[in-house]
Amino acid sequence: MRPSGRQIDEMRPISIEVGVTKHAEGSCLIKVGDTHVLCTATIEDRVPPFIKGSGLGWVTAEYGMLPRSTGSRMRRESTQGKQGGRTVEIQRLIGRSLRAGVDRVALGERQITIDCDVIQADGGTRCASITGGWVALKLAVNKLMKAGDVISDPLVNPVAAVSCGIYAGQPVLDLDYPEDSEAGVDGNFVMAGDRLVEVQMSAEGSTFTRDQMAKLMDLADKGIAELVAAQLQAVK
Repeated sequence: MRPSGRQIDEMRPISIEVGVTKHAEGSCLIKVGDTHVLCTATIEDRVPPFIKGSGLGWVTAEYGMLPRSTGSRMRRESTQGKQGGRTVEIQRLIGRSLRAGVDRVALGERQITIDCDVIQADGGTRCASITGGWVALKLAVNKLMKAGDVISDPLVNPVAAVSCGIYAGQPVLDLDYPEDSEAGVDGNFVMAGDRLVEVQMSAEGSTFTRDQMAKLMDLADKGIAELVAAQLQAVK
């Protein structure tokens, strides 16, 4: 039995509220159970120097956790003078994942920055950030298209992510914090449409078999299908 009482292939409740900030070109508040992330998209008429003049667009991301997003207060990274390694790794993952679903030629030579701020954490914050980040990105792109700045939709496929793992010897979908902290195997699956973008898997307390990995992949397919349905409902 999972601590939450969910079935092994059952997602936490998913909700995505759009237009939650006044100034951002795209914004949403995504809730996956008790994990809540504010995602905003900012459009800028510039690109990083390494692609300037190429005609290609760029999508990047920044990620952070608010001090009381967890059970005890975290120090703001700005007071420490630098970002932690986990933060850097996660925001690079978000950027890579979202770019995988973008036609950068169609986007044109502009940059869209996705900011993901974790308001409340209960496991799966990077996955929620990717999933909500795509919604914010889509809303921003819709504004570009409505204004005639972009002719064809540069978003090729929805991009979403979900965690799966081995908990108490069972493959389970969408780990919350009690499961994540005790999982024998922990994995994050990112997909663009029916294509894998990235898989992060590690043996936290026990090794795993090829068959177990296939079962986790099947669970990820199911979970991401539910997340994509919620994304498309939010942006329609």
